[in-house]
Amino acid sequence: MSNVGKKPEVEVQSVAKYVHISPRKARLVVDHIRGRSVPEARTVLAFTQRAAAREVEKVLRSAVANAETNPNLHWDGDELVVSAAFVDEGPTLKRWQPRARGRVSRINKRTCHITVKVTKLEGVVLTSRPAAEAEKRKRQAQPKAGGASAAKPKTRKKKAVAA
Repeated sequence: MSNVGKKPEVEVQSVAKYVHISPRKARLVVDHIRGRSVPEARTVLAFTQRAAAREVEKVLRSAVANAETNPNLHWDGDELVVSAAFVDEGPTLKRWQPRARGRVSRINKRTCHITVKVTKLEGVVLTSRPAAEAEKRKRQAQPKAGGASAAKPKTRKKKAVAA
């Protein structure tokens, strides 16, 4: 497939490098904002109780500021959408901790690179994952397999004792 005739979508990005947070922990936070509008993403990050949320919020603010101050774009920050957000591994700092009987254990202090890309919201109203929420409501509304009879506990028959 070629991109001939398609207008390239303009994205503005911001990257924070060498952040002292494990990439696995940062990805948990970044997954919450991907595809959301900027005001909604800021609200989600404000109420997320993970340390990585503060770092991701800094990167999001920087991406919005880049989009607002770009002389070719002049975008409004409230009309932007997080089009892409991802976390890559950075270099790992290797440290040593003394242990009992003269041994040593290695401590890996992991770092990551956080990237957030924003784009202009053009006539498309995004909600927070409507297909996933509709599927979840549908599953909750369906009765369990087997109905009410499946919930009855099984009883054992008593054996006759020969006297």
